[in-house]
Amino acid sequence: MKVLLINGSPRKAGNTYTALKEIAEVLTEHGIESEIFWIGNKPVRGCVACGNCKTSGANRCAFDDDIVNRVIETMETCDAVVVGSPVYYGQPSGQLLCLEQRMMYAGGAVFERKPASAVAVCRRGGATAAYQTMLMPFQMKNMPIVTSQYWNLAYGRAEGEVASDAEGMQTMRTLAANLADLLEKLHA
Repeated sequence: MKVLLINGSPRKAGNTYTALKEIAEVLTEHGIESEIFWIGNKPVRGCVACGNCKTSGANRCAFDDDIVNRVIETMETCDAVVVGSPVYYGQPSGQLLCLEQRMMYAGGAVFERKPASAVAVCRRGGATAAYQTMLMPFQMKNMPIVTSQYWNLAYGRAEGEVASDAEGMQTMRTLAANLADLLEKLHA
């Protein structure tokens, strides 16, 4: 079993990475492979509703000049996905929003019915709005949403500061344990 963890932060090793790494470590303890996929700090274009992804039948976006098709391709070998993002003005990063919309529209068949979750990392406010926004595309593809003992949020501003959020890190570990349990049951 394998889980794709998508780091939607423009900072490769920032707080979002730290939260996803906590999830990856627990998945490893359960014998589940994971990959943290950093979407980078280059632009990710938005969907232009051209419809070419639907007429081609390839589960790929017609635009191949950013990371969207690589994420779809990676997801073909994965059993679940977790997206993570810092919170900007109460929303996930713009790159992650564009990625989610295009990957779910163009490559939705690759994601359908696989467990999914989201992680929001912020300094102070807007985390629940960003968290809900990241989950919405998954619900459109009948993907079981994996939860924790609380919303999947962690707090910190300076790089690495989120590791000091004891409750947030415990939430990440519980999320990972719940995801592992669900995957084990689905594959039994």
